[in-house]
Amino acid sequence: MTQVSIFDKSDRPFDAEGMERHIARALTVKAPSGLVENAWYQAIRRVFDPQLVAAGNIPARPCLFVGNHALFALDGMVLTPVMLHRQGRFLRALGDRFLWNSLTENRLLAQGAVIGDPAVCSALMEHDCDLLAFPGGAHEATKTASRQYTLQWKERYGFVRQAALHGYTIMPFAMVGPDEFYDHLIEGEDLPDTAVGKFLQRIGVLGEHTRSDMLPPIPIGALGSLFPKPQRCYIQFGQPLDLGRYTGRKLTLKRQQLIRAAVALQIETMLGELLERREREKERDGLLRRLLTR
Repeated sequence: MTQVSIFDKSDRPFDAEGMERHIARALTVKAPSGLVENAWYQAIRRVFDPQLVAAGNIPARPCLFVGNHALFALDGMVLTPVMLHRQGRFLRALGDRFLWNSLTENRLLAQGAVIGDPAVCSALMEHDCDLLAFPGGAHEATKTASRQYTLQWKERYGFVRQAALHGYTIMPFAMVGPDEFYDHLIEGEDLPDTAVGKFLQRIGVLGEHTRSDMLPPIPIGALGSLFPKPQRCYIQFGQPLDLGRYTGRKLTLKRQQLIRAAVALQIETMLGELLERREREKERDGLLRRLLTR
């Protein structure tokens, strides 16, 4: 029997039958475990020293965790193993469609990620999964240094609609640290006009119509390398928003805006609190961490 492909002719996940297969596969994925997973968590713990703040706010019921997205989407490599090992919560990240193709699908699914599609989200909510959403998506993950720790959600309300439809709880959280894993040698929005950008255009990496606001910066990490700086990470959880009273309902745009604004306000407030907290706790940094995060 021929397996239905999730991908269309352009290697993108838009095939309806393939999406059904994707959902079926996603529902069979179990939380990662074993020596490799534990070694990865121990490495994250030692390098980034993640601190959970107000984790007691997280309800026992399944939630849609919503937060700020970091540069290069590196927040997930810290957040998901920490939540699994310390809180016993296996977060299923809703990933932008452009991340998915026939080469990446198996790897992303194994990590718990799924395509950020309403049908996929609905299926996982119906099976009481913990979900992770970054409404800013790729746009927020390629932001300039001047926009660190800011929300860039545009007019996205999908996470509110899905949570309301399924009576889910939105769990706002904020994360400080990953936006500073790398300095920006050249900002993405400036890249096309630089010598590097022109070279990338000549070899076909950048197209004529490539959007500069979606280009990531040229990064520089610890000691000028490509390794991320060992910034201590802080993850704070706000007050859950239980949308159970809206189960099965389609919200008006006004109601969606009010709910989204409430979530965003919590995240922005927590980001400010975490930045202040980190400043107060800088004396905890050892000499090596100070050297590598300069």
